[in-house]
Amino acid sequence: MITVKCFARYRALLGFADLELPLAPTLGDLLKDARFEALPKDALLAVNQSFADQATPLADGDEVALMPPVSGG
Repeated sequence: MITVKCFARYRALLGFADLELPLAPTLGDLLKDARFEALPKDALLAVNQSFADQATPLADGDEVALMPPVSGG
């Protein structure tokens, strides 16, 4: 199983804060699930608290984080 955590406005956008999903081979495969259809293309992705891209392989028990881009000055 994979745990997916949504942060900030993505909680309301996707309709959940935490979600358990079956293992997928890569982060990109996981994000093909219809529940992520509204996820913006510029979302920041992390696996086990390290930034990742859609080619990142997943393993049972991984934690995926979905975060909006940050800006500041």
